[in-house]
Amino acid sequence: MINKKKFTAIALFLFLGISGFAQQKSILGTEKLQKYVTYFNSIDTEAVKNFVPNAQAFDWLSDNVPMFECPDTVLEQNYYYRWWSFRKHLVKTPEGFIFTEFIEPVKHAGKYNSISCALGHHIYEGRWLKNTSYLKDYIKFWLYHADVGQTKQRFHQFSSWVDDAVYQNYLVKPDQEFLKSILPALDADYTKWETERQLKTGLFWQNDVKDGMEESISGSRKDQNMRPTINSYMYGNAKALTNIATLLKDENLKAKYQAKSTILKKLVQDSLWNSTSSFFETKLAKGGSANVREAIGFTPWDFNLPDDRANYAKAWDQLLDTAGFKAPWGLTTAERRNPTFRTRGTGHSCEWDGALWPFASSQTLKGLSNLLVNYKNHGKMTSEIFYRELHQYALSHIKNGKPYLGEYQDEKTGEWLKGDNPRSSFYNHSTFNDLIINDLIGVKPRIDNVLEIYPLIPKGKWDWFALDNLSYHDKTITLVWDKTGKKYNKGKGFLIYVDGKQIYQAKELKPVRIPMN
Repeated sequence: MINKKKFTAIALFLFLGISGFAQQKSILGTEKLQKYVTYFNSIDTEAVKNFVPNAQAFDWLSDNVPMFECPDTVLEQNYYYRWWSFRKHLVKTPEGFIFTEFIEPVKHAGKYNSISCALGHHIYEGRWLKNTSYLKDYIKFWLYHADVGQTKQRFHQFSSWVDDAVYQNYLVKPDQEFLKSILPALDADYTKWETERQLKTGLFWQNDVKDGMEESISGSRKDQNMRPTINSYMYGNAKALTNIATLLKDENLKAKYQAKSTILKKLVQDSLWNSTSSFFETKLAKGGSANVREAIGFTPWDFNLPDDRANYAKAWDQLLDTAGFKAPWGLTTAERRNPTFRTRGTGHSCEWDGALWPFASSQTLKGLSNLLVNYKNHGKMTSEIFYRELHQYALSHIKNGKPYLGEYQDEKTGEWLKGDNPRSSFYNHSTFNDLIINDLIGVKPRIDNVLEIYPLIPKGKWDWFALDNLSYHDKTITLVWDKTGKKYNKGKGFLIYVDGKQIYQAKELKPVRIPMN
């Protein structure tokens, strides 16, 4: 007969032994996370408490987010600050989990303070959480629940790249059954956008306020202008639906969306490209181009829409021009040379005519990353420029000397233009950690069992970094760069671990594709 007490003691010993072994496999542990969470909690009044209050932030984050360490303390602190802030927006509702945009209730929100404007950003950021249920609930909320019982549309209150984001989430956390269950709703939603916003030309139109970009130079609250934003989003959505249909072996749906994406790509390049200014610009309902370069002209690269041609890559030169988008505090939302730059702020709650918006900064940086990784024609762009602008973006997350994330900023001083308005705090309207994981470190999700890494860390910039406990394809990934081998004592060079097993080592930090064993 088995002695129950002895059996329990042995089982506990084995559990602790296995746990201890697993802990040894972790490169970073959670000490750094604890330090940052303690600091962030100490400077927060916590006026709003949602599903995970500050007191539980460390436990929730240690269970859900990858650990990160690097020599750039600005990037590192902001990495943890953005996860700490993102966690604040997780709300448990009677219709599942959602992520909010504003921490405070706002009048233009739908049920549970939900707003669809930054939905794509939320999914891109949240795809790196270990717990997959939050995003599944959130996606289903918008597809099935958000408009129920509402007096006006909530899902289509703003432009959306939801199909693209859903597919990108799948590439990190594969779940074919979930995709199959929501595909009819995604297909119907695309058709609804065509009914509401597609012109006879085939291009889509949108008001700037419905792009979440009110009071822009090229925009209008009434005119049916053809903007690079919604047309790029719909192209990205069509490509994603093509990929999903391919995955699920739906040949009719695949052919349908292949055709749509091909046509839309041609229309954007033929109609929205201004060859005089070498930029993608808004086409006005009254005819002709808006003749102003705005950050939305970089949006086509967010979805790899433009052909790989030198004349298109030339648009990115404007990031280096102080009369273009380069400003002391970051990248502006409109070119600084325009006579009406920053003239619309008086009397309006928002302005997209030049001020810095994290929403736009994160989109521009994603587009630049795609240019550097997926294109041969880079123009003047380099990984050094990407790193510099990502660092400046992180540096902008500050107010009164403390970490802060708000709505929009003065391009010269960094002043948050909403002032002390409490709705602006923790404004969940952009990505940052996705740019660290997917773009700077370069984890490139794929549909197969190959782990692809394409770092954009400039050569010689860092001697070490670690990204640990990354949940990907139901596996745990660890990436370590240790030039001398003395930082982590695991060996010299670039090392990759899958579920604690080393599968790769190289002397240099460079792109790699390797099967996950």
